[in-house]
Amino acid sequence: MTDSTTKPSSPRSSWAAKYRGATVEDLDPPPALSIKKTDPITHALMSAYERDYTHLTVISDDKRVLLGYLTIPKLKELLKGGEVREDDSVERAMHRFRRRGRTYKVITMDTPLEDLEAFFDGDGTGVSQDFAVVTDVSRKFVLGVATRSDLEEFAKRRPG
Repeated sequence: MTDSTTKPSSPRSSWAAKYRGATVEDLDPPPALSIKKTDPITHALMSAYERDYTHLTVISDDKRVLLGYLTIPKLKELLKGGEVREDDSVERAMHRFRRRGRTYKVITMDTPLEDLEAFFDGDGTGVSQDFAVVTDVSRKFVLGVATRSDLEEFAKRRPG
């Protein structure tokens, strides 16, 4: 017997049904490939091509602090448009994380996939994202990168 006063299911409940308790770890994200901000762009391109990565994390030269990231499609656009050259440092083309005045959503291997999807959809920020840097809980170590396409492929493979 159903209750006619039951509210329609929320997007969260449909996500929960789609992912059935899966976490980021279930995506089996590849290890992050970090490059230094002073590395030449050619090094970043070669590293990405060798591993078929679309996103690279950028770290400081000395303390390995996460500074930002490079997206290879955007980097190709910058090269094609002449905004950067292959012998320029990665720092000229990277997207820097803004640390002051912003709260970052921590994505760990234990993050539920519905929360990852909400992050990609810009839940709370209004800005959609194509990838997430997966860290440990204390954000000291970059463990991997999860992309929106990783999540979509996972959902397709799940029996409905």
